[in-house]
Amino acid sequence: MTSTAFSMRAITRASFSAAAFRQIAPRTGTRTLATKAVSHPDPSDTSASAKLIEQHKPYALTTYARPNLVFTKGEGCYVWDMEGRKYIDFTAGIAVNALGHGDKEIAKIAYEQALELIHVSNLYHNKWAGELAKTLVETTKEQGGMHGAAKVFFSNSGSEANEGAIKFARKVGKIVGGEDKIGIVSFKNAFHGRTMGSLSATPNPKYQAPFAPMVPGFSVGEFNNVEQINTLITEKTCGVIVEPVQGEGGIFAGSVEFLSALRKRCDEVNAVLIYDEIQCGLGRTGDLWAHTILPKDCHPDILTMAKPLANGIPIGAIMVNNKVADAVKIGDHGTTFGGNPFACRIAHHVFTRLASPSLQSNVRTMSTILKSKLESYQKKYPTLITDIRGRGLLMGMQLAIDPTPVVGLARERGLLIITAGNNTVRFVPPLVITEKELEEGLKIVEEALGEMAKNM
Repeated sequence: MTSTAFSMRAITRASFSAAAFRQIAPRTGTRTLATKAVSHPDPSDTSASAKLIEQHKPYALTTYARPNLVFTKGEGCYVWDMEGRKYIDFTAGIAVNALGHGDKEIAKIAYEQALELIHVSNLYHNKWAGELAKTLVETTKEQGGMHGAAKVFFSNSGSEANEGAIKFARKVGKIVGGEDKIGIVSFKNAFHGRTMGSLSATPNPKYQAPFAPMVPGFSVGEFNNVEQINTLITEKTCGVIVEPVQGEGGIFAGSVEFLSALRKRCDEVNAVLIYDEIQCGLGRTGDLWAHTILPKDCHPDILTMAKPLANGIPIGAIMVNNKVADAVKIGDHGTTFGGNPFACRIAHHVFTRLASPSLQSNVRTMSTILKSKLESYQKKYPTLITDIRGRGLLMGMQLAIDPTPVVGLARERGLLIITAGNNTVRFVPPLVITEKELEEGLKIVEEALGEMAKNM
């Protein structure tokens, strides 16, 4: 082992504590790499943010490790914390705020609809659920997505959308193959949610172990491994769930050969193919859906979506073809809040904008710039950065070490980024980001990488 490799492994999460950040990047001066300066370090334990967090601590059940930040305002690709400090947002609420923050058109529609009707329950029809379903199906067909798209069921989140998709697959399975046709196949590095069904399809011990045993009937394959498919997917398989581009697992794109083989095998054994496009869909890859660029023989029976559908207002959806729709009967599934007129009217507006060719063109243009810059950083720091991958504005930069310190160093310089699996820094900025804003954030990424490289 080389001394460089050894030193990289020696840099652990523990050694890059908040105190270590301060030693690497002093808190004074201007934002330049040469002086190791920071724009605004995390608030201290005596700050207004920290005091407010402490007041809430006895009442809030904490399941996230979070810095002493309280965000109070957003506009476009920027957010401000309680101390009034400005950050460039390359997280977009984990790929949710595709149209950025503080959008005036969304605010206007939300205000108008809140005055008219927020909720009436699914015991009755409402105008906007039907309008949104129609627009989702017709626009998807027009733009070459989901061959056979027919109907939509609305939920409140991505996890609920996947939960419903799994239930629908099992219903179809029992109809076509009897009570034993209940198997669900997912793949390593997948993330499909945290409800018990979607969690059972998320084969990560970190998420599953505290809540074991999982729902029975789930099996796991290797992503992009074509050779395993015929033995993995059997006559007892009712459904296969897969992300065309894995997000949480580390930004891995499914190959055309792999996705085509899945579709073919599902047809052979009469199983339902589910595409989870909760993170990679709705314009994130530069097309309306990540699978849009694939041949029709790769398209799914069920398509799940959520995150950016209403730009932060909770809503998810399950789009199905007629085979699945015909199997689902009245009383088979339900939701209290899903499909409410408030969320659906906002989603209708947001989806129309996400489906516009101009926005998708901007995503592709910004993606070219982002990928080029990240690849230049890889050439500059080849022992630190091991891979650049992804599509559109769902991009991953894999490091040879834990990427957590880079996130902290960037945040202290005014940039929000997040991690994904396999030591990956995940870039999911708003889809409306401009070249100027992208360059501004990437400059900070370069500074943070420079500090990391100096301490390897």
